[in-house]
Amino acid sequence: MTTLSPARPSLAQHGTPVELVEVVKDYGTGQRALDGVSLALAPGELVALLGPSGCGKTTALRALAGLERIDGGHVRIGDADVESTPVHRRDIGMVFQSYSLFPHMTVLQNVAFGLEMRHVAAAERRIRAQEALDLVGLGALGGRFAHQLSGGQQQRVALARALVTRPRVLLLDEPLSALDAKVRVQLRDEIRRIQQETGITTLFVTHDQEEALAVADRVAVMNAGRIEQIGTPEQLYLRPVSAFVADFVGLSNRLPGVLDGARVTVHGVGLEALPSGRPDGPVSVFVRPEDLAIAEDGLAATVVATSFLGAVRRTTLRLAADGALVTVQHAVDTALEHGSEVHVAFLGRPVAVGAR
Repeated sequence: MTTLSPARPSLAQHGTPVELVEVVKDYGTGQRALDGVSLALAPGELVALLGPSGCGKTTALRALAGLERIDGGHVRIGDADVESTPVHRRDIGMVFQSYSLFPHMTVLQNVAFGLEMRHVAAAERRIRAQEALDLVGLGALGGRFAHQLSGGQQQRVALARALVTRPRVLLLDEPLSALDAKVRVQLRDEIRRIQQETGITTLFVTHDQEEALAVADRVAVMNAGRIEQIGTPEQLYLRPVSAFVADFVGLSNRLPGVLDGARVTVHGVGLEALPSGRPDGPVSVFVRPEDLAIAEDGLAATVVATSFLGAVRRTTLRLAADGALVTVQHAVDTALEHGSEVHVAFLGRPVAVGAR
């Protein structure tokens, strides 16, 4: 992995506030792509938009960029409404899943291209392009062409090209999805480091929950054109406000239960229920694998499968009571064989509830 050099003063900045206010985008299909989306990014903050395909996250990013005309609401960058401002005047840097590098240009020329379009003098173009390449760890590769680079290196060139113009806002649309797993994790961490060094306000769109939780100051979970919840990664994981968030962010076991006020009973065990607004009665209960344990007493179960994940194991059990499958996360030194009879117990942590 390439070691990044510290951000140079010319690339560091103070961050710009960004806001979507009740933004609506309607393609006339009967379901709005954006249904009153409101989202505020503080100066220098990295917010991830997370959700399944078709939830509206890329449409929200394109609305902020000016690539989609909105049908209602406001888009603000700094102190200005920019709904009528064309893309090239919004002072935004963008990185997409596709690298889109010019094959006939060197790496340095690719990075400097935006400066050339802005009529920056040749000498300054070269200095600033080199600074941007140094920042992403590719300072020695300026003379190469795109076909001579790996996928991860090409994406870092695309990032340098987005940063070289010193934009007020950086937009990243699934920038890592075309890369293999190891490179994706490395580049994910580099993007976060670069964003913190430069202080640029950043919106990062992804469908990968691990990616969102790892890089973002806050995560906004989208579903069907709306933001279901926005908060820190810890808040989303530990205190989801809806069944969708609980089910989408992290792994959860979905079990039947009965809600009674602030308590829910699951297989005869009473647990604290996170606020949901649901009426008392039958509900689905979402229990994290790490909130269950293999124990001496508890619910009788049979081992179906077990997976070694390095730091932990995840074991799938079939409950004797109703045949439901549950996953338990536990220490690696507890190795269970297929077909073994065990007991599983709740650790008593608060759980999310939703519709049965």
